[in-house]
Amino acid sequence: MNIAFIHYRVGETDGVSLEMDKWKNILDKQGHNTFYIAGSKGTTEAFVIEEMYYRDAFADKINNNCYVELKDFTEEELIEVVETRAKVIEDKLIKIIEENNIDIIVPNNVLSLGWNVPVGLGVVNAIKESNVKVINHHHDFYWERTLYSNPTIEYVKNLLDTIYPPQCFADNMSHVVINSLAQTDLKNRKALESTVVPNVFDFKADLWAEDEFNKTFKEDLGIKEDELLFLQATRVTNRKGIELAIDVIAELNKPENLEKLNGKTIVLALVGLHEGFENYEDNLINHAKEKSVKLIINPDLVDHSRHTNNDKKVYSLWDAYVHADFITYPSIYEGWGNQFLEGTFAKKPQIVFEYSVFGADIKSRGFNIVTLGDKYETKENGLVEVSDIVLKGAAQEVIKYLTDDKFRQEAVEENFKIANKYYSMEALKDILNKIFV
Repeated sequence: MNIAFIHYRVGETDGVSLEMDKWKNILDKQGHNTFYIAGSKGTTEAFVIEEMYYRDAFADKINNNCYVELKDFTEEELIEVVETRAKVIEDKLIKIIEENNIDIIVPNNVLSLGWNVPVGLGVVNAIKESNVKVINHHHDFYWERTLYSNPTIEYVKNLLDTIYPPQCFADNMSHVVINSLAQTDLKNRKALESTVVPNVFDFKADLWAEDEFNKTFKEDLGIKEDELLFLQATRVTNRKGIELAIDVIAELNKPENLEKLNGKTIVLALVGLHEGFENYEDNLINHAKEKSVKLIINPDLVDHSRHTNNDKKVYSLWDAYVHADFITYPSIYEGWGNQFLEGTFAKKPQIVFEYSVFGADIKSRGFNIVTLGDKYETKENGLVEVSDIVLKGAAQEVIKYLTDDKFRQEAVEENFKIANKYYSMEALKDILNKIFV
């Protein structure tokens, strides 16, 4: 079959792009012809529809007027702008479908999240016109985000109600979600059945290791010999709760704990894309300064795959994991959790906030983690915090991982085995064989 994956962007380090790569890899090996259709192609090959781009300035203006404040258009003008742009997207998508004899399209989040409304409308209209088969892959839903909770006009609210996701293609469309909570929610809110497909990883791949290319990663990042690297490999956005990692490191950098670490101080590095709002990055920087935590922010050093740019190395995300001493994963919300599997494959200890999906679908597997609990408070500046008791307990657990080699090795090896059993590419292959029939 000819199968096309649709997303706002591909070939980047966001979780949706990475998960699409895994689906594509399996389907390619099974003899299917797979394609990407996106607003940007990053480091991979794709059919590009510019109007779908995640960071398109005009799309941002439309989005703000749909959900924040109707200030650049009248209601009638906004409707016209949405439908005009949707028609452009529809026509371009139909052309790609017809010229490449696409049998199945797999929209990723474009019919569930509500971002860039013309994309959703354009894709739905293209489905109607082409009668192509659809397997919707929903990573996030609009009702899970505050941004989409109060549309500025009734027209946008109606679109959210009717096409995110569509309920009018029962015979030609199926739905996939990434956790059991989303499955229940979709059933209750939209009366739609779905299949749970968790995030996975290729646990049969060669383990990441230091090599001639990545051996300079720490130096290029600015990590000194007497410093420990704590890696935050996610995007930099509010729901990632990165301030909690800063709080743990501040606790670890106290004199009584530094002594246990032989005087080594800890550095937190952020290497993901910057997509926060309400001055999130500035708040993180200020929070780190107040806590005397060394924070390195360098999203340009890491990309989807390693390469050179103006004779300077750009590393892959996997290179970053090789050199990390600890992985921080303090997200307060995740649809599933790509970084958790990546850290598990890298055989690194991890600090985890037990967000709802972790508690519902992952915790029972028995992974060894340093926990930040499952409760937080939000401060006036929008940053979140957990109790001092939890922070102190987490810090002592981290120290044990960093100072007890046998304990650390046994813990990460057990994590690897658990993940290989439940979240491998083989497990995904079995599920996809039932979906793509």
